[in-house]
Amino acid sequence: MLKVGIDIGGTKIAGGVVDQDGHIVEQLRVDTPSDTDALAQAVVDMARYFRAAHRVAAVGVAAAGFIDRDRATVIHAPNIDWHNEPLKATLEDGIGLPVTIENDANAAGWAEFRFGAGRGVEHMIMLTMGTGVGGAIVLDGQLFRGGHGIAAELGHTRFIRDGLLCGCGQRGCLEQYASGRALQREAGEIADAGGIGAALAAHRNEHGSISGPAVSRLVLAGDAGAAEALRRVATALGEACGGFQAVLDPELFVIGGGVAQLGDALLEPMRVAYERSLPGYGDRPIATFAIAKLVNDAGLIGAADLAGTEA
Repeated sequence: MLKVGIDIGGTKIAGGVVDQDGHIVEQLRVDTPSDTDALAQAVVDMARYFRAAHRVAAVGVAAAGFIDRDRATVIHAPNIDWHNEPLKATLEDGIGLPVTIENDANAAGWAEFRFGAGRGVEHMIMLTMGTGVGGAIVLDGQLFRGGHGIAAELGHTRFIRDGLLCGCGQRGCLEQYASGRALQREAGEIADAGGIGAALAAHRNEHGSISGPAVSRLVLAGDAGAAEALRRVATALGEACGGFQAVLDPELFVIGGGVAQLGDALLEPMRVAYERSLPGYGDRPIATFAIAKLVNDAGLIGAADLAGTEA
């Protein structure tokens, strides 16, 4: 059985035809239109293109934001002007196939659970370190969506009381301390302080800013300042995982996003902070940590696998 998965990103719409084993048969990317009507039409056009070339049964669409319990309406989207948008109905009218709408982090987490780093477990949390921190929770082999469909916004867990202002309107959210953007901020502060921040400061002087990939390259080169910036971010995420463990008791944490490409350089300080934050450590089973395997394709693969199902 083939299905179409489409992942709406801030700059690109990624789509693909996916088989029942999670393999992408054909893939396509287009720029994301800024106009909401044009965006919906771009998704319709992409799905129609795939439908004309393949025998597909359903379409899954992943988008950032709050999706209602029926997986039909976008209640709120952070980067698109959608407010209680009946996206499922709009797309079904244009495509002529059943459409399922899913939060993008949920779709990516589901893909990792089914086909990636989470295969073989029943209880898993995925955290994606991008501009913010995305979250997905799988319990007893099912996505946990909550009573209104919008659970697992783990990046918006209040981490620091009266902390940094978050784009969601609250202060102290986890994503302000454990995201790719947080890594850049920490790197900038270390560069300002001198000492081990010399290489970070030199990069900023040459390029005007310190990007996340630049910090990653310096970490891999063994730079002490970049390593300290990463340690701070990893520690925040590890501490949060200790709290998530206390509430949800997962077997596995899967870490995705650009920062996750650093592998054990990220996971080792995370594990240390996690263990220090875990209630009853030493007397209880603990979770394992793994890097996501499906990288940029996870959202479309997960959306396709969820299309037409009640998973």
